[in-house]
Amino acid sequence: MQKDAYTLILEAIEAGTYKPGDRLVESELAERLGVSRTPVREALQRLETQSMLTRDGRSLIVASLDHNQLAELYVVRTELEGLAARLAARHATDEEIRVLRGMVEEDRLLLNQPRELARANKRFHRQIHLASHNRFLVQQLDLVHRSMALMATTSLAAEGRSEVALAEHDRIVAAIEARDGEAAFQALKTHISRAFETRLRVDAGELRLKA
Repeated sequence: MQKDAYTLILEAIEAGTYKPGDRLVESELAERLGVSRTPVREALQRLETQSMLTRDGRSLIVASLDHNQLAELYVVRTELEGLAARLAARHATDEEIRVLRGMVEEDRLLLNQPRELARANKRFHRQIHLASHNRFLVQQLDLVHRSMALMATTSLAAEGRSEVALAEHDRIVAAIEARDGEAAFQALKTHISRAFETRLRVDAGELRLKA
């Protein structure tokens, strides 16, 4: 199925092709995507409505998150992700749990590749969302993760974070395997909380990013 202009632009922001502060020009996007300007214009309007883009004079630029917005986003993400893990412990099929366990094992091979590990991390969390078997929760988490694309860096690029994050993933899956909803809830909340703490330490200059 061919992707529409909205999806292509959103994926480019998520991939870091367009970073916070970058100006998006309708004519350039149309040429790059190989589509007419009308669907690009509609896509840009939709992304602006969703606060993914913001106005800078007459130009549209990729939005950025200030400290307070980042904190607010992590509060919501922590609770919703924890709920997804709790529901996954109750409702995930055996096959879904095996997929999660396989992801943890495979991701160990990506420890020194922050960009690839960040993509794998999104797949891991998305799998937990789906394993919750709650469509309304999945929709809300999709919105949260769309806003996460406005962060210029991944906390997994911080020195020492990737190894710890994978150990946390392991504990989350172990709790889901044990069908222990409360343990899964707490394990995932702790995981997101530590990711936020890592991001704050990077922003404060206390932690370095891997080259």
